[in-house]
Amino acid sequence: MLGLGIGAIIVMAALFAPWVAPYPGDATGDINMLSKLKPPSSQHLMGTDHFGRDIFSRVLYGARKSLSIGIGIVLIAFIIGLPLGLIAGYYGGRIDEILMRICDGFLSFPVLLLPIAIGGVFGGSMKVNMIGLAIVWWPWYVRLLRGQVLITREQAYVMAAKSIGVKNTTIIRRHIIANSIGPVLVQVSLDLGYAILASASLSFIGIGAKPPMAEWGFMISEARPYFMNFWWTTTFPGLAIFLTVFTFNLLGDGLREILDPKTR
Repeated sequence: MLGLGIGAIIVMAALFAPWVAPYPGDATGDINMLSKLKPPSSQHLMGTDHFGRDIFSRVLYGARKSLSIGIGIVLIAFIIGLPLGLIAGYYGGRIDEILMRICDGFLSFPVLLLPIAIGGVFGGSMKVNMIGLAIVWWPWYVRLLRGQVLITREQAYVMAAKSIGVKNTTIIRRHIIANSIGPVLVQVSLDLGYAILASASLSFIGIGAKPPMAEWGFMISEARPYFMNFWWTTTFPGLAIFLTVFTFNLLGDGLREILDPKTR
């Protein structure tokens, strides 16, 4: 419930950022050098950056970017991994072997290395980052779902459906998916936080968000030269990343307890 509550606040802040942010223009590129590097105050709750932009407004707008790219990464990976995991686990044989070796090939890449290479070839942008991270993310869903399907397909109700001539597609749709999807949904909720963290990491090293975009990882990257003397420039975007990842981990643990009868 704690994860759900904090997550709802983060989502609402992202959705209503244009109305909640006290200085919405600062999130889209306005510059006020007379207000640069001011500490947190009643006028600027999180202080200002080296361009005089209100950090609180930029953090709120950054939530929109970070959440959208995190959801995009997980959604693409889930859409790819769901059918492949079902096919590999249910039919087995040579199809399973081929799909698993393909997954092994993608899993051999470090999580950030392939997106960095893709960004170097096609140019760094948020969209390219999302696709690059989704490419290295989908094999985990294939493997996880395949393991669940291997267990489910041996259950008595599946064997009974086969014995009376129910089509494989019907068995998969009505029985296999419904009884195998729980752990995958838990992993999706956990991965939302990790995807946001990975995207922020790419933006931090300069592959992803471009100025004047308000994105948490890029905000920290821009503030690196100033954080020793002006701590608020990196602290608040970093806390936003920490709180979001922590929230989705809490939510994932809660879903695991709800969906798994043994832990419940």
